[in-house]
Amino acid sequence: MKFGITVFPGSNCDADCYYVLKDVMKYEVEYIWHRDTDLKGCDVIILPGGFSYGDYLRTGAIARFSPVMSRVVDFAREGGLIIGICNGFQILLEAGLLPGAMLRNRSLRFVCTGVHLRVKRNDTPFSGFFAQNEIISLPVAHGEGNYFCDPVTLAEMDRAGQILFTYCGPGGEEGPEYNPNGSLAHIAGITNKEGNVLGLMPHPERAAEDLLGGRDGYKLFASIGDYFSRSGKGEA
Repeated sequence: MKFGITVFPGSNCDADCYYVLKDVMKYEVEYIWHRDTDLKGCDVIILPGGFSYGDYLRTGAIARFSPVMSRVVDFAREGGLIIGICNGFQILLEAGLLPGAMLRNRSLRFVCTGVHLRVKRNDTPFSGFFAQNEIISLPVAHGEGNYFCDPVTLAEMDRAGQILFTYCGPGGEEGPEYNPNGSLAHIAGITNKEGNVLGLMPHPERAAEDLLGGRDGYKLFASIGDYFSRSGKGEA
C-alpha cells in the first residue's frame, strides 16, 4: 500500500504527514507536486493542511484548478481513497468531491487548540480502529472551518451516514462551547456518498505519537492499513 501526499504552493503540513506515514506508520509514501498529473501508483491520496496559493479568493479555490486535481477527481471516481485534512478538506469541497462549503470561523479568528470528536461510524476505511461513538482528541488550526450546507444536503448526508466526525465535549456532550468554529451540526469530518473520500478539519498527523500528547490520529491511518489488508487491495 502506497500513500501520495499532494504539495501545493503554501502547503505546510505535507512534511508532517510524510513523517507520520513513513517513519511512524512504516508505510510507503511519496510527494506529488501540484503540477503533476501522475499519481505514481499510489493507493491513497492525502491533501494536507496549509494555505494553498495563499488562500487567495477563498480557501482551496485556486488549488482546485491545479493540474494534479484533475487526476485526483478521476481517482476518486474510480474508488480510490482520498483524505483532505484542513486546507485539503477545503480543496475537496471546492472540487465538488464533497458537498457543502467552508465559512470563516464564527469568532472571525484563527483557532488553534485541541478538540474532542465523536466517531459516528466505525465501518468505513478511515475509522475501523475506532469504537462506535468513541470520543477522541485531535488538534485543530484553521481560520475557515465553519462547515455549511443547505438543509436538504444536511438531511441527505445524515441519512447516508456521511457525517463521520462531530465536535463534542470530553464526555461526548454537544454544544456551541465545544464547537471551535460554529460548523453546522457540529460537523468536523464528512465522507462522500460512496465512502472513499474523507474531509476533516482536525489534524490526525499531529496526534499520532505519545510524544505529541496522543495517538488518536494514529488510529485513523492504521484503519486505512487494516482496510487494505482485509480487502486484499494492497499490502499494508
